[in-house]
Amino acid sequence: MPDLLLELRSEEIPARMQRRAAEDLKKLVTDALVACGFLYEGARAFSTPRRLALHIAGLPARGEAVREERRGPRVGAPEAAVQGFLKGAGLTSLDQATTVTDPKKGEFYLAVIERPGRETLDVLAELLPEIVKSFPWPKSMRWGAASAEPGSLRWVRPLQSIVATFGPETETPEVVPVSVAGIAAGTVTYGHRFLAPEAIEVRRFDDYIQALERAKVILDADRRKDVILHDARDLAFARGLDLVEDEGLLEEVSGLVEWPVVLMGSFDESFLDIPAEAIRATIRANQKCFVLRKGGSEDLAPAFILVSNLVATDGGQAITAGNERVVRARLSDAKFFWETDKATRLEDRLPKLDAIVFHEKLGTQGERIARIAALAKDLALRVGADPELAERAASLAKADLVTEMVGEFPELQGLMGRKYAALQGEHDSVCAAIEEHYKPLGPSDRVPTDPVSIAVALADKLDTLAGFWAIDEKPTGSKDPFALRRAALGVIRLILDRGLRLRLLEQVGAADRGLAGRAGADARDLLGFLADRLKVYLRDQGARHDLIDAVFALPGQDDLLMVVRRVEALGQFLDTEDGKNLLAGYKRAANILRIEEKKDGRAYDSAPDAALATAGEPAERALAEALAKARETASAAVAREDFAGAMQALSTLRAPVDAFFQDVTVNAPDLKLRENRLALLNALRAATREVAEFAKIEG
Repeated sequence: MPDLLLELRSEEIPARMQRRAAEDLKKLVTDALVACGFLYEGARAFSTPRRLALHIAGLPARGEAVREERRGPRVGAPEAAVQGFLKGAGLTSLDQATTVTDPKKGEFYLAVIERPGRETLDVLAELLPEIVKSFPWPKSMRWGAASAEPGSLRWVRPLQSIVATFGPETETPEVVPVSVAGIAAGTVTYGHRFLAPEAIEVRRFDDYIQALERAKVILDADRRKDVILHDARDLAFARGLDLVEDEGLLEEVSGLVEWPVVLMGSFDESFLDIPAEAIRATIRANQKCFVLRKGGSEDLAPAFILVSNLVATDGGQAITAGNERVVRARLSDAKFFWETDKATRLEDRLPKLDAIVFHEKLGTQGERIARIAALAKDLALRVGADPELAERAASLAKADLVTEMVGEFPELQGLMGRKYAALQGEHDSVCAAIEEHYKPLGPSDRVPTDPVSIAVALADKLDTLAGFWAIDEKPTGSKDPFALRRAALGVIRLILDRGLRLRLLEQVGAADRGLAGRAGADARDLLGFLADRLKVYLRDQGARHDLIDAVFALPGQDDLLMVVRRVEALGQFLDTEDGKNLLAGYKRAANILRIEEKKDGRAYDSAPDAALATAGEPAERALAEALAKARETASAAVAREDFAGAMQALSTLRAPVDAFFQDVTVNAPDLKLRENRLALLNALRAATREVAEFAKIEG
């Protein structure tokens, strides 16, 4: 079957946009084809700094014919209805329609519309220009004289040529008749800008990818990454060094070159006095280079790996020397920052934070630090930390934001603070907390283990949540400009991973008190937000969201650790036959109560009369006795936080509930018996509420 080859060649595409753009191109073209009824066998998209390419294999040469029956108005309908039918069906007169008789509705018109299958080439010629014109680049531009015209083409960088061919492997494919902004599709592309700038004639994908390879272009980004990684490892190994691998940098660098050439540069060993993280940040951010370690050691080596887009006649000596000059200058700056920062103690930097606004409604960074320090001191005893150390760590935690090094490399915040704190002799726990109070930054990030770090990390995140809730700046839809979802997940992970017992309503209240005169947060609403984040977190680990709802529906559930333990015990219970049957019995009881309470206009929430139950059916008496015992046992188990024991107590209700519904008529003719039996069902509902709100459980 025929294949499609499409290439959109332009000036340099930013590396961060390439992979997404390739996927967007594949999705847009394949979705459009499928919507037109054209299925295919497979599709692959590619990107380099100067081109997006798409190969779709196994497209039919022609679409299938379509036969459609369209029902019209009744015979004798108003003329307007008839004309609307004719226009919609593409007919010129009723002679082209047939008349069909329906036994119930009488005679009506029917149009049989037959459309021959369209040529795939024609469909592509319609679809591709629209896809190019509406391509969803994060940022795009117009260029040249045409840019002055309204509706002119926007592309990430000036579009230079289009290759679009379609045809079977055994024949010469045809050029898709596509033209966008005066650029007509053809069979000519170009290879590497410097190494092979001549025009290349291509027809089909196999020719195309091989021709580009000969012209010093590796089309597949993953293959470019593989070449860079293995060549860098080999070059480092040959010098007795180890590559410090960096997936993010590797992805970026592979988008900067079409023909990667790996080289090694060096710098003066005296620069190794700078913290390793600062060296790495300098070389990575400014030169997009990889750092190296001394073989078998964690110490950095005075060398780096760079990736060139050229095969130089001098073996890359001039390229390497140029990079070394820039790295030397950047490291000189970093060394100056390091030496300058060391001369000032962290606490002496705090006045500068009083001049930095954290948020116009929440005050300065200095005010925020005071709130966090007070909250961390309050939290310390609850997490097993020294209150004085927690307060000290919190007061210094943001001081590195006004250092020279963090000003240049914001990604080093916290880490540089730890180093400066260590240099001035702070306690190890204080140093650790300064770096770790930002953690965890996501679901896979490490959670701190030092109690002081935990206290400061919780204080930081709770202050953020309470503050933005107080000023009604909550996440909406996909928008979360202040990363409040991440802060909530951080609170959840700190509590669960470290097994902390915290009453969140109390802690939100403590955070509120630090807001000094600003409207307080709606603690219940904030707890609901944390519950939603907990659902997402636990659902990713296989827990059921309805069980979380069932536990949170009980009053006073702001101890997340206990919530999770209840959820786990409830889930295990409902996986048993006793649990499933008791849930079914509960649902039946709740439905009966809902109907009867609505009909009677009253709640049956008084305690059942033991004498009436004893005088009734044996199954009624058995359920009353079982309920009294189970509720007492479950309540005692919950009080000592034995949730499995509470579930076990409820499991004893399965048999008497089953027997009750089998042998007892709830709506008895005797009014007193009926009311007492409804009260008995309410007692069942109340007994289950010792562990969860069963009404929230699905199934």
